[in-house]
Amino acid sequence: MNIITNSNSSSYAVGFAKMKPHAERGEIKDMNAILAHMNGELSKITAANVFLFTMPTVPGFSNVDGFEVILQDRTAGELGKLGETAYGFIGELMKRKEIAFAFTTFNTGNPQYSVEIDEQKAKQLGVSISDLLSTMQVYYGSTFASDFNRFGKYYRVIMQADVPFRAEPSSLNNIFVKNNLNEMVPVNALVTLKKVYGPETVTRNNLFNAVTINGQPKPGYSTGDAIRAVNEVAAQYLPRGYTHEWVGMTKEEIDAGGQSTVIFLLCLIFVYFLLAAQYESYILPFSVILTIPTGIFGAFAFINLAGIENNIYVQVGLIMLIGLLAKNAILIVEYAVQRRRNGMGLLNAALQAAQLRLRPIIMTSLAFIAGLIPLMRATGASAKGNQSISIGAAGGMLSGVVLGLFIIPVLYIIFQYLQEKVSGKKPVPVNLQNV
Repeated sequence: MNIITNSNSSSYAVGFAKMKPHAERGEIKDMNAILAHMNGELSKITAANVFLFTMPTVPGFSNVDGFEVILQDRTAGELGKLGETAYGFIGELMKRKEIAFAFTTFNTGNPQYSVEIDEQKAKQLGVSISDLLSTMQVYYGSTFASDFNRFGKYYRVIMQADVPFRAEPSSLNNIFVKNNLNEMVPVNALVTLKKVYGPETVTRNNLFNAVTINGQPKPGYSTGDAIRAVNEVAAQYLPRGYTHEWVGMTKEEIDAGGQSTVIFLLCLIFVYFLLAAQYESYILPFSVILTIPTGIFGAFAFINLAGIENNIYVQVGLIMLIGLLAKNAILIVEYAVQRRRNGMGLLNAALQAAQLRLRPIIMTSLAFIAGLIPLMRATGASAKGNQSISIGAAGGMLSGVVLGLFIIPVLYIIFQYLQEKVSGKKPVPVNLQNV
């Protein structure tokens, strides 16, 4: 079974390894590290090409995890040249720091027999070429005959010679084909078998001969980094008439690549209009919105220190951080707005709001970070996802709180001053002791 091309051949095999529980593994526990180590050891085998890979996270898009790209030959050239180009392309990919390994199951060195038909002799003997090929198809390649129901079950009839009668080239001596005079002509009188080498299966993509190439990014690099590396290598290495196309989960990732930016912008716009309605101002909400980058900076800093790429879990955590960090800023800004409306000075209102809201902000933020600690220490099959969302969210919350306590009052003073300048309305000083 060739799991890459979904074809059967004696030249391929597939096996499935069941991992031990995380705690019972040896020195190497991480799945990616195990794959890298084992692929390094298996690369020493010269009698076969052996690769280890994980199954895709979203079943149905591909048969293996990682990126998947198809190399197309639009010149309709020989398959041997296509294979050489594919191997050279893989060699160039392996030189990139973003690529852990890349491979293909396409192989033009499989031993085969080429069926050569003597058309002139077939015409002399009155044998139709189509009848000759149909006969060989039935004996060696099998053909569907009919269906029938019996004993309450559905059966399919497949015509094919039994294994002992099609396993050797000499089996052609026992096969005959009828000519136009209803005479039986031996097939071996018209057919000659020639030993050649070629691929077991040929993939076509958009009607072009193609080769499927799979690979994995190195730890610390995302699939987006690997995609950019493949595009750069393809632009520099592939000869004229050759191109590449993304398929499977990689194609879906590329098509959906710009959606995360749109989602972040929609979140910010949603928060902005809510704050604008709350403060009755289009300027003051910026004192809350502009504190969010302090948390995003911390999230990316912490995942880089932990060696985690910017995956979907990190992005979900960033969306969550927008609301949590905005909540902390709102606590300070809302109290400062109330003090300012009662006539307190800008600086005093901002400082008093930061002092009085310090305790609830720290309590809620530390409780949130403490709740994420078990996810940071997660092990097992889903450990990478748990660690991604927890480390990113906790790091963003920590930096957002520490930096926000100093930045939020400053931003409030700036934008409250601009608001009063634009509107021309200044609060009337009030003696708060008499209010």
